[in-house]
Amino acid sequence: MVGKNLFKKVALFLVGVVFLVGCSGQTTSDNQKEKIQVGISQIVEHPALDAARQGFEDALEEEFSEKVNIDFQNAQGDIPTAQVIAKNFVSQKKDMIFAIATPAVQAAFNATKEIPIVMAAVTDPVRAELVNSLEKPGTNVTGTIDMAPIDQQFQLLKTLIPNAKKVGILYNTSEINSEIQMEMAKKEANKLGLEVITSGVTNVNEVSQVLSSFLKDVDVLYTPTDNLVASSITLITSECTKKGIPVIGAEEAHVKGGALATEGIDYYKSGFEAGKIAIEILKGRDPKDIAISLAKDNQLVINMDVAKKLNIQIPKDLQNKAQIVESGE
Repeated sequence: MVGKNLFKKVALFLVGVVFLVGCSGQTTSDNQKEKIQVGISQIVEHPALDAARQGFEDALEEEFSEKVNIDFQNAQGDIPTAQVIAKNFVSQKKDMIFAIATPAVQAAFNATKEIPIVMAAVTDPVRAELVNSLEKPGTNVTGTIDMAPIDQQFQLLKTLIPNAKKVGILYNTSEINSEIQMEMAKKEANKLGLEVITSGVTNVNEVSQVLSSFLKDVDVLYTPTDNLVASSITLITSECTKKGIPVIGAEEAHVKGGALATEGIDYYKSGFEAGKIAIEILKGRDPKDIAISLAKDNQLVINMDVAKKLNIQIPKDLQNKAQIVESGE
């Protein structure tokens, strides 16, 4: 009799455990479904793109707290991988895709015309055929762009290196954003009487080989907001400094990586602004009607360590209004 009672108690206990476990699993699943599902596709990891991602995540965290589930995927600089990531996000029925850099946005746009895509670190989404216009995108893509103030950057180049005649530009031939910047740089250089010498690369391994011969023909190097260049910036600036050639970067991370100076956008702020746009969409606005935003506040950044190594005198008025950084920050 005691054995039967014990058996019943054990059986009831096990049934209760199974029930609780089942309920617990169901609750977790339901909670997950209730969260906003955001997929982040980043073409490659480097400081500027990382800052844009952090700004975006902070904006969503500020608004939604823990109601957002973020799935971050890094394509490691490989476009086919970015395409796979985008297709996976679509099959998982994400509520939104945040795509960082032009190749990642193009991959997402090719994968879906329904799921809202918010972008950051894109130079010209119109030329990239992602939107109809900056004012009224007309597609499922909107967000922020990182068009560098190339006119101001070349004025800075002329101020800091007044005797320069030949400007070298290293760029990735497979990125449309890099080609656009190169065209703009040529126009600005022409206004200032500077000759531009360009050299294209397709992968990181080519950078060192190209620099060994390329740098013989230039007085200063300009680095655009190019993902391949950004990933190789320490190598580029190191080789340039050895040969006494200053580098004017397109954004702050270039200067922290060893370039002499820049006057560029703040990628964290750009990502945060993209997050604000994402919030509008998640609250019901249609991305096709949301104007694309360009960061308005440019920041002058100077690397004084590099200036000393290259024996370049930085005017006091520039020092006073600049953010001063050191190499390796």
